[in-house]
Amino acid sequence: MLSLAIRSFAQVLSPPFRVILWKSLGITVALLAVVWFAIEWAIGHFVDLSAYPWAQTTLSIVTGLGAFIGLGFLIAPVAAVFIALFQDEIAEKVEAADYPEDRPGTAMPLVPSLILSLKFLGVVLLGNLFALLLLLVPGINIVAFFLVNGYLIGREYFEFAAMRFAPPPDARLLRKAHGGQVFLAGLVIAGVLAIPIVNLLAPIFGTVFMVHLHKRAAGRIARRSANALRR
Repeated sequence: MLSLAIRSFAQVLSPPFRVILWKSLGITVALLAVVWFAIEWAIGHFVDLSAYPWAQTTLSIVTGLGAFIGLGFLIAPVAAVFIALFQDEIAEKVEAADYPEDRPGTAMPLVPSLILSLKFLGVVLLGNLFALLLLLVPGINIVAFFLVNGYLIGREYFEFAAMRFAPPPDARLLRKAHGGQVFLAGLVIAGVLAIPIVNLLAPIFGTVFMVHLHKRAAGRIARRSANALRR
């Protein structure tokens, strides 16, 4: 498991995946910049405190800081959505580079891919929300963050990798058959997600990591089937 994680993180930092990261971050920053300017415009347009210059200045500062902090919190979740749109491309690169002799996976159709992107958004939002609560609310146990996100993230990322080769019901059965390993892998991804700035790499890392883990799990199933046929 550790060797797969190290191998996956090294691949994330390689040029092919850096291109995907920069593309998704560029789109994310552009979108959030538009949202920021829209907030500033709305406050300036609908809230008139010109009679109280000090209040106008205070509101402008508070709005700017609030928007900066709020949008900063959204960078990782929004980037995860755009990266999810490149997940099949990420998986194809891993499969071609590391498993050239295996049958390549099949890209998901557009609508299921968009639905999966929204599910990833929910998972990453949940993870970041827990991380924020851990910073702001004393007494929240960090164990809860890793348990919840380890399960959710492991499930979603593994099933994505599996569904490139099998229908959803079979992908879920394979995930359940290797539930312990999938959960541990999810904990590793949750650990990356919990680190500011580094969490921007979590969606790509999670995809690469789970492609490798799926290949290992599917290989074990294939070997067991081959041994059973020999008997």
